[in-house]
Amino acid sequence: MNDNKDNLFLGRTTTLDVMLDALKAYETAGAADSRKVAGVTADSRAVIPDAVFVAVRGVAVDGHTFIDKAIAAGATTVVCEEIPAHTDANVLYVKVADSRDALGRLASRFYGDPSDELKLIGVTGTNGKTTIATLLYEVARLRDEKAGLISTVANIINGDSVPAEHTTPDPVQLNRLLRRMVDAGCTFASMEVSSHACDQHRISGLSFAGGIFTNLTRDHMDYHKTVEAYLKAKKSFFDGLPETAFALSNADDRNGEVMLQNTAAHKAYYSTRDVADFAVKVVEDRLDGMLLEIDGREVETMFVGRFNASNLAAVYGACVLSGIPADEAMLALSSLRPVTGRFQPVRSTEGVTAIIDYAHTPDALINVLDTIVEVAPEGAQVITVCGCGGNRDKGKRPLMARAAAERSDIVILTSDNPRNEKPEAILDDMLAGLDSSQLERTTTIVDRREAIRHAARIARPGDIILVAGKGHETEQIIGDQTRHFDDRQEVEAAFGLGDSAC
Repeated sequence: MNDNKDNLFLGRTTTLDVMLDALKAYETAGAADSRKVAGVTADSRAVIPDAVFVAVRGVAVDGHTFIDKAIAAGATTVVCEEIPAHTDANVLYVKVADSRDALGRLASRFYGDPSDELKLIGVTGTNGKTTIATLLYEVARLRDEKAGLISTVANIINGDSVPAEHTTPDPVQLNRLLRRMVDAGCTFASMEVSSHACDQHRISGLSFAGGIFTNLTRDHMDYHKTVEAYLKAKKSFFDGLPETAFALSNADDRNGEVMLQNTAAHKAYYSTRDVADFAVKVVEDRLDGMLLEIDGREVETMFVGRFNASNLAAVYGACVLSGIPADEAMLALSSLRPVTGRFQPVRSTEGVTAIIDYAHTPDALINVLDTIVEVAPEGAQVITVCGCGGNRDKGKRPLMARAAAERSDIVILTSDNPRNEKPEAILDDMLAGLDSSQLERTTTIVDRREAIRHAARIARPGDIILVAGKGHETEQIIGDQTRHFDDRQEVEAAFGLGDSAC
């Protein structure tokens, strides 16, 4: 455990007065002398001697109840929203209005404000975050810049992968990662900014050079409860951008202008439908790529679908706003490759094409299926395999099934990550969204592997199978067990191209 703690704080130290200077406002009680700080954490189990412990009120756990445990482990400073009735004479208590916000600012300061040394671009929205953040990282690498990436798929430091547990890590992990990027010589970083991260102030204290908004559709209602709260969380990211940053928004989304209405950053918009600062037109769309027109010039890309045209428009706009010449940005677009698990094709020897995609919201599923229908050969069937996760927003389940049924010839509903729900109950919720004619074209197969194999068995040459929902993920959560499961490997096995994941 000590090794893990030492790794968490990278052996760094600073002084308390430097740390407290990062806070907006605070009151103190107890020992007032300046002291060495060897770490900052909201996890009492990660406390080391001379650490700052931040008591954060969570949904299920209140960090204030762990203050004594943190002090016993060596914390000499406690940051809290309420000073305990019984205090330790050797401990400094710092009272703040919002300990979550304080944690972000303190973590950034402890690691030397690493985002100040990077050109950091954040990407937020329901769909497209991973693709845009990853492609911006790839552009930087194409330009021989040392760069970092923080995303759902992977955290990368100049080519070296670091395991990713959340879309946006907690403030301590996040700033440690950014510090490691700076220490490795990185000058650029792109990151996904989730709604949870905004709401929970995980990005407090970070300096962004730019922010990108992709779109907003129903997602994470199990956490935010309402679409309005979800929007407000996303919007807070742009509200916090400084004048020196740029704010790039999707003009094709009805929330595109709302996102930027209170930002101090330089505003710009991208579009695939209308006039905008960065307008992209789809000239030709095929299963193996797309010809785009940008600023009156054509560029061949390896991406498919209007939703990817929108993603590329955001990437192009962010490049130009970051100071990259337009010609160089255009050249980069032609060299970029699709992100793992995002419209990833696998072709059988019999001429059946499977598309692996992370689409796990109704809007994302609609975008992918609309693209497939548009580029599918004449007479081809579209077969969709999809499910919904357990212990998550139940309201989107019938919407997902309806989106699939309205755009597919055959639908196979199956398990995604059922977690602690009965898979059959999840499928019943999905079936409730279908009418009688759609039900006739729909099959339910609880076992995801068997569902994929069934799709491969019934597909004819030229048909397209969409396997949606898990994309890059290589695990499936059933009950309290996590097992290896890779949609791409399963499709290859079903096509006779390789062995099953098991």
